[in-house]
Amino acid sequence: MRPDVQPSASHFINGAPVEDTTGAPLGVVFPATGERIARLHEATPAVIEQALAGAQAAQKEWAAMSGRMRGRVLIRAAGIIRERNRELSVLETLDTGKPLSETLVADAASGADALEYFGGLAGGLTGEHIPLGGGPGGDFAYTIREPLGLCVGIGAWNYPTQIACWKAAPALACGNAMVFKPSELTPLGALKLAEILHEAGLPPGLFNVVQGGGDVGAALVSDPRVAKISLTGSVPTGRRVYEMAAAGMKHATMELGGKSPLIVFDDADPEDAVSAAILGNFYSAGQVCSNGTRVFVQGGIKEAFLERLARRLRGAVMGDPLDEATSFGPMISEGQLAIVLAHIARGKEEGARLVTGGRRAERPGFFLEPTVFADVTDDMTIAREEIFGPVMSVLDFTDEDEVIARANATQYGLAGGVFTRDLARGHRVVAALEAGTTWINTYNLTPVEMPFGGVKISGIGRENGHAAIAHYSRLKSVYVGMGGVDAPF
Repeated sequence: MRPDVQPSASHFINGAPVEDTTGAPLGVVFPATGERIARLHEATPAVIEQALAGAQAAQKEWAAMSGRMRGRVLIRAAGIIRERNRELSVLETLDTGKPLSETLVADAASGADALEYFGGLAGGLTGEHIPLGGGPGGDFAYTIREPLGLCVGIGAWNYPTQIACWKAAPALACGNAMVFKPSELTPLGALKLAEILHEAGLPPGLFNVVQGGGDVGAALVSDPRVAKISLTGSVPTGRRVYEMAAAGMKHATMELGGKSPLIVFDDADPEDAVSAAILGNFYSAGQVCSNGTRVFVQGGIKEAFLERLARRLRGAVMGDPLDEATSFGPMISEGQLAIVLAHIARGKEEGARLVTGGRRAERPGFFLEPTVFADVTDDMTIAREEIFGPVMSVLDFTDEDEVIARANATQYGLAGGVFTRDLARGHRVVAALEAGTTWINTYNLTPVEMPFGGVKISGIGRENGHAAIAHYSRLKSVYVGMGGVDAPF
């Protein structure tokens, strides 16, 4: 029996659920069946104002607390999430359609990792002492790391709980408040996160959740009280949000899309390379921004690679995402499914060879077969545009210099990977890739300890790791004069 996931209210503000039924209705659809499983309402201007005002009022007291005290709250929240991982994973599966076999290990659990990691860092966010000569009694300077103030987080629908934690954890650790808007397609997980943070001792107002689409996001981003925006989303959305942030000279982190290369040399371990191609194209039904959707395979092993890949894909289990035996779930929506089917049709029209898949599955919901194209050339649409679905393009290459040039011949720069037994070549190739996040002999692993983000149009700034602290805080420099003050007159 499917659990009831209807929340008590659409929003969470100042430590409590908030409802305003005058907001436009927002239906939550289970992608595996197309059924509506919950009904919420978009935030009205009054709700947005309540969230922003509450966050601004709460932030200064939170910032005045010691980092260790802030960290304890985040670490307690991480523990609660781990205790309730199954419950939260079921909710994530119903919200996104991703198989429970995935959400149990990759969603709430990774969110807990982020809260724990930044909770541990919170007590050590110090500045530095800078001696300026003159011996022990001479002038010196020091720096103070300060919070930015009120931050806005805007999430995507593929990893809603993880993304909410990736943004909230460093923001709160640094002493900021956050108003978070999840994707209108997946609004449920962030509400649970807000409840858990409050249960863990987060003072009211410091993590508020409001629902809605682009109009709600624009109202949050453009508000003069907001000091920082962190967005995970598409490049077109990122451009609009970044323009609004620039108009107010606001800090911004943009984690956007990609068309990342996965390069397989002829000396690679074949099973590992195929496993990486599967993870980099079909995990979460291909709806992962860092996916290695351009798989460059050295010519001599291409057909063997394709044969092995097609055989492995026959083992995918498409079915009810709540069944832990299911390993491949639906796409997020009918609209996204239509976009991907149009790309598949374009791939056929432009001459790519369809190796497997390419059809909508004959079952309820938004299921699409895992799809592989071979003989793809660099100028084909499926090799240039982000598809954000379970579609892999396999391209041939001859040598290292050639594949590096072709891998970089894109406006995107989010991620990239290389498979080779020659580690010197592996390091050489990833050093040459124009990408913010790269892997050698693995793919799509994003531990919270490692900074994540892109270059070129794939993004600005970094999430996770120590690097995220710099994006949620600012430095103040203090010069201390220890002697007299000279002046020209």
